[in-house]
Amino acid sequence: MTRSGKRTQGKTTTRTWGKTTIGVLLTAIMLFPVYWMLNVSLTRDQDMRKSPPDLFPVHGTLAGYRTVLDEQLPYLGTSLVIGLGTVALTVALAAPAGYALAKLRPRGGGVLSFLLLTAQMIPGIIMAMGFYAIYLQLGLLQSVPGLIVADSTLAVPFAVLIFTAFMSGIPGELLQAAKTDGAGPWRTFRSIVLPMSRNAVVTVSLFAFLWSWSDFVFASTLVNGGAREPITLGIYHYIGNNNQEWNAIMATAVVASLPAAVILVLAQRYVAAGVTAGAVKD
Repeated sequence: MTRSGKRTQGKTTTRTWGKTTIGVLLTAIMLFPVYWMLNVSLTRDQDMRKSPPDLFPVHGTLAGYRTVLDEQLPYLGTSLVIGLGTVALTVALAAPAGYALAKLRPRGGGVLSFLLLTAQMIPGIIMAMGFYAIYLQLGLLQSVPGLIVADSTLAVPFAVLIFTAFMSGIPGELLQAAKTDGAGPWRTFRSIVLPMSRNAVVTVSLFAFLWSWSDFVFASTLVNGGAREPITLGIYHYIGNNNQEWNAIMATAVVASLPAAVILVLAQRYVAAGVTAGAVKD
């Protein structure tokens, strides 16, 4: 290798290491609040106001996590039910709608897609007040099914757009072959389109679950004070009643974050494929 080639390679290596270092530093800065939440959750009450604070839980304790298991499990169970219900309802509504827009080309499909995009711009508090007025008449306030329906309204417009983009890339020859074999639109959707849309289903399910799991606006408006409340309200009530027990508060936040983090890690490759589907056409 010539001297100029070695200099070029050295500059490229230095530039790569520089970008890597900057990336690591930025990632550490963004994740520091998460680390501090974990650190505080393991800190004893008597060390909470120590100055300067310990960067590591020197005298760690699991008292906060024991409190979570004693007091917060019902909230976590309710959030899990709401999250799974929101996922099921979102996929059941959005998948057929995306198939219709992508392959059946109904009249007014473009207008419907625009309306779905516009629906995502409506502030959640406005929708929450609308649901409150409706549920007050229907007797659905402080009910888990009512909150599932409300949370689904956040996920369905996004889900329809994702399914439409993904299903647009399914070869038309497959659908034509199914039609030739006597399969109707519903049979074609159920037996061919939906199994091929696994990445989109996982992507939609993940985002629907995360939105319902982290929802506070709908929960505080529609089910606050009910017999079954999600974990966001559990944390809110706990902070109000125990504003000095920060290790228990942070332990609750850590436990509440774990399901979403685990699901995101497990589904990340499906999410990447589902989100980018339809971006590139042959």
